[in-house]
Amino acid sequence: MIDYRVKNIGDFSPKVGELASMLEHTRAVTLEEIKDLSEKELDYLVEESSNSIGSLLLHIASIEFVHQVISFENRDINEAELKKWKSALVLGDDARKTINKNTINYYIDELSKVREKTLTRFKELNDDWLYEEKEWGNGVPYNNYFLWFHVFEDEISHRGQIRMIKRMLPKN
Repeated sequence: MIDYRVKNIGDFSPKVGELASMLEHTRAVTLEEIKDLSEKELDYLVEESSNSIGSLLLHIASIEFVHQVISFENRDINEAELKKWKSALVLGDDARKTINKNTINYYIDELSKVREKTLTRFKELNDDWLYEEKEWGNGVPYNNYFLWFHVFEDEISHRGQIRMIKRMLPKN
């Protein structure tokens, strides 16, 4: 059952727990949306240049992974990490060629593995960490709270795309 309350959901500091609650709610709704999709539906392309539902799901996992590296390790992803996640991060032609022929369980497992690390690391952090200010290479400031807001903002946006693609799936 999906919980429709923002509250501290575990052994987290107060604000980190609320953030975890929002991330988990967002994920629960996404999982409910995709749980019964077949491999054919996950690979379906509305048009030649579109992204599949499977690609979008792996993109959601990749965005969370990148934000883990940036916020937990204070660095950008390295070459090995980029090699693993690039298709999902960038989407487009490469994703259409390489992200396919996977079951729903594959995508759920990838999403779950990344999320498990997020929640484990969140337990080690306090609310002050959320407000730590940093700067992008171009001088634009950000904090960890915004980074993690963006993780579920991105997921919600792509879930909207997934819902549109589902409505366009061929009727069998």
